[in-house]
Amino acid sequence: METARVSAFAIYRGIAGQGAGEGNGHGDETCNEKQKSQNGLQLCRKSKNIKRKQRHLIVKAKCLVAPVSIMEDNEIIQRYHSAGIKIAEKKSKSVTKITKKMNLKPKKVHRKHSDTLASIMTTSTTKIKSSSKSQELTSTGIGIARELSSLFVELDQISNSKERASRLFEWLIEPVTTKEFFSEMWEKKPAIISRAMADYHKTLFSTEEFDRILKEECVLFNVNLDVTSYFNGKKENHNIPGRAYPVVVWDFYKNGCSLRMLNPQAFSLNLWKVMSILQEFFGSMVGANIYLTPPGTQGFAPHYDDIEAFVLQLEGSKYWRIYNPRTEGEFLPQVSSVNLTEEDLGKPVLEVVLEPGDLLYFPRGFIHQASCLPTTHSLHVTISTYQKHTWGNLLKKILPAALEGALQDDVEFRQGLPLNYLEYTGVQHCEKVNAQRKKFIKKINSLIGRLQAYAGIDAAVDQKAKEFMHDCLPPVLSKDEIACSVHGAPTRWENGKPRDVLLDMKGDTEIRMLRSNIARLFSEDNRILLSYTVENSRIYHEVEPQSIEIDPELADGMEYLLCAYPEFKTIRSIPCADLEEKVSLASALFERGLVITKKPLSSMPEDQ
Repeated sequence: METARVSAFAIYRGIAGQGAGEGNGHGDETCNEKQKSQNGLQLCRKSKNIKRKQRHLIVKAKCLVAPVSIMEDNEIIQRYHSAGIKIAEKKSKSVTKITKKMNLKPKKVHRKHSDTLASIMTTSTTKIKSSSKSQELTSTGIGIARELSSLFVELDQISNSKERASRLFEWLIEPVTTKEFFSEMWEKKPAIISRAMADYHKTLFSTEEFDRILKEECVLFNVNLDVTSYFNGKKENHNIPGRAYPVVVWDFYKNGCSLRMLNPQAFSLNLWKVMSILQEFFGSMVGANIYLTPPGTQGFAPHYDDIEAFVLQLEGSKYWRIYNPRTEGEFLPQVSSVNLTEEDLGKPVLEVVLEPGDLLYFPRGFIHQASCLPTTHSLHVTISTYQKHTWGNLLKKILPAALEGALQDDVEFRQGLPLNYLEYTGVQHCEKVNAQRKKFIKKINSLIGRLQAYAGIDAAVDQKAKEFMHDCLPPVLSKDEIACSVHGAPTRWENGKPRDVLLDMKGDTEIRMLRSNIARLFSEDNRILLSYTVENSRIYHEVEPQSIEIDPELADGMEYLLCAYPEFKTIRSIPCADLEEKVSLASALFERGLVITKKPLSSMPEDQ
């Protein structure tokens, strides 16, 4: 017999109806009232509502593709010189070739920034070159797919959404392993992955799909599409009011303007699918922009962004220049920069021409600009993540709540300030050294230390998770998931009335949550709420956050299902009072599209 786990919400049952409880004194390791208050759980009962300079590293790795060389610096210079474009030659010491995967040996680089920034940026930009026809196995032992279309078939066969997300990310950065990427590149330096496979992400998006979207969808200037140009150091927007009709958009393009589609996942099924899977890997919102640039032009001024960027070259070629953050404060920034000028830039640490199938990664704060070769257009997608997804952003939620708790419970936080504290504190007194000032600072530091006891870490994480639920794209269901979800129910209108409305859901029916991160249980305003993503829009925050209230008597059962993923559990095993409540909870979740059954449900006999 299946045993129920002990729920963190179990306290709701014991004190239901007593109202919010106050924490008093220091509790032990058990889940007492004070601990639950710190975790953000308001104790109540509700009626049931549910029924910097970098060296370039070239890594040669095996892959499923035919060999092709990434352009070395002198090749880039020669190609651009032949096209009438001048590129300053780079010192040969900026390139380090490595013949084995990610055997990184960084050299010291002299720079003018602080020691902290220098220590962060001691390694180089990484170039990875796939150069073999043999199949490469990743650390998980899964073979790399030849192209995205075949990968989608494989992903649909992976039942666990976390494993599916990991598999997609492996494909994205192949031949680099996930471990190597996060230890050597993530939030540290740019990386270039050059593949001998022009079709690697071809099915993700194309100019033909761009044209189809303009014809068939209501694409609006400023909302879905930007028209820009960058000439003589000046970036201009050419957006006009209203719908972006093809005849207008392609006229802009023909006259040298770049096109940026701001939320392509709203119109492209493949992009929606990729982004909705990757968001489960990162645990953070994943966004995307499509960039279509005419030959010989540049659409945007140099700038840096507040996101981790993955640039996937889809068609044509594009010449990229990457620059280190100029100061320590611009490394991993919280906000993107304004448009920069050439005078704001130093020498690029990376110059590369991306070809179809290539990937360029760069962290937040790395300045970049890109322009087209004179002989070809460029189409690329930038996939972004980790915007304001930092320790500091989490602390912004922890510390204010901790201070409120301390003010309520600890009298020292409510004691008055010294009468004359203004006479020895503040900027005008900061260089003074006296006993009063030392005592004052010591007191402040002591109070800050005492705040740790009131740090509601779990409650703050729940608030971040709630925001994530709102940021997420809705999931894209496979055929099997559709058949076993509310979308595959046999209910229909037939012969003048609805048929097969009652579904045969009983104690032995096996269910599980649709995805690992499809929903989140948390407390707010004396209620237990379940926030979820299935009813979100494909357009960012087009709909309000979606949630349902959970009765305290059902909280254990809800948490049981959330934590059981990816295992299927019988409805009978759900820790609720009786079978009726168990079926009621399961039915409510099924009708919201939050759970799937192990086998498609059949209908129950109805009165004729």
